[in-house]
Amino acid sequence: MSTKAFTPRIRLEHVIAFSDAVFAFAITLMALTIDIPGLSSNLTETQLVESLFEMSSQVESYVLSFFIIALFWVSYHQVFNHIKDSYLSMVYLNLLFLLLITLLSISTSLVINFDSYRVAYLIYYGVVIAASTLLVVIWWYAIRINAVGENLHPLFKKGLFTQLLILPLVFLLSIVVSFINLNVAQYFWLIIIPLSIYIRHKFKH
Repeated sequence: MSTKAFTPRIRLEHVIAFSDAVFAFAITLMALTIDIPGLSSNLTETQLVESLFEMSSQVESYVLSFFIIALFWVSYHQVFNHIKDSYLSMVYLNLLFLLLITLLSISTSLVINFDSYRVAYLIYYGVVIAASTLLVVIWWYAIRINAVGENLHPLFKKGLFTQLLILPLVFLLSIVVSFINLNVAQYFWLIIIPLSIYIRHKFKH
């Protein structure tokens, strides 16, 4: 009797739709971590500007984290746009990835509230590394079990795999940089942009 008679699966479009909802929730949750001070209605304009300026570091951390989650969302769809089927094993990997995405929102609150503490950034970087590494594993596993499109060029598979590796490697380096200069480490991940452009150009076919 064929073992393929019963292969539990969840429709891929449902998996992707649920994932998009989790990404949206994570960004919303992250925005709620910004502490807006209670402002009196009789403040002078100068006092209002000063109060808003005190929030600048929180807003900065939120914006940077927003773009990190946006990078994850783009990378996620780059992977799942080329997956043709979703086995339960992949669904479980996907759920674990989404758990890490929600933890990214929580770790962002640590950075916002304790922006001068290295440990807050180490926790944040650790979550980013874990989530991005898992996305690499999902792509590798999808290729291994032939869950990707049959017409995908081998160079494309390798190129996307290489591009996905950039995020965990850069944030791993950010941890090293944080022990040298924490301020530099906060923006070190921006080298992802030129590196991604280079990888796309190198593996273009």
